[in-house]
Amino acid sequence: MKKTAARDDALALFPSELGWMAVLGSGETVRRLVYGYSSPEAAVGALGLIDASALRVANWNPRLIARLQAYARQGNDDFRDVKLQVEPRTLFQRRVIAACRRIPCGSTATYAQLAAAAGSPGAARAVGTVMKTNPVSLIIPCHRVLGAAGRIGGYSHPLGLDIKARLLALEAAGKKRRSGGQKKSTRKPAKRVPAKR
Repeated sequence: MKKTAARDDALALFPSELGWMAVLGSGETVRRLVYGYSSPEAAVGALGLIDASALRVANWNPRLIARLQAYARQGNDDFRDVKLQVEPRTLFQRRVIAACRRIPCGSTATYAQLAAAAGSPGAARAVGTVMKTNPVSLIIPCHRVLGAAGRIGGYSHPLGLDIKARLLALEAAGKKRRSGGQKKSTRKPAKRVPAKR
């Protein structure tokens, strides 16, 4: 379904190591983000806006643009401090989004762990639905959510599981660099998502 941009929205459109990115927002608040496209036009089209031609393309939020480009190179940002405005959500959906944003960069959680962290154990499939409709992936890091037993699960991006695996590998390499490259066990269970206090 096509969306309408808010009157004061601006569009940041820029290349990255993950392909062209487009970010829609105003002030310091992000409303939509897409990445992994082969051209600026494809990235704008992926925003799913009714009339993208009315948007002003600007160097909107240059600090965020720089962070996203650095992330695409190094996988080293969790974007927890980025303000979001996503469409109205149920209480459960808001809890899932908040729990997902607490998954540290370079770590993962299962759909079941995320459901439990959101206060709804047994709602793993519903968590998958929330992740599928994520309008700001990377900032709400749905790529860090895995299926049972650590299976990669699904990913609602045109590049599918290939880009999800690439993001996870990018973050794992970034985590290894941050920890000084110390060798750790290659197989660990997914980390628990910290509960909101």
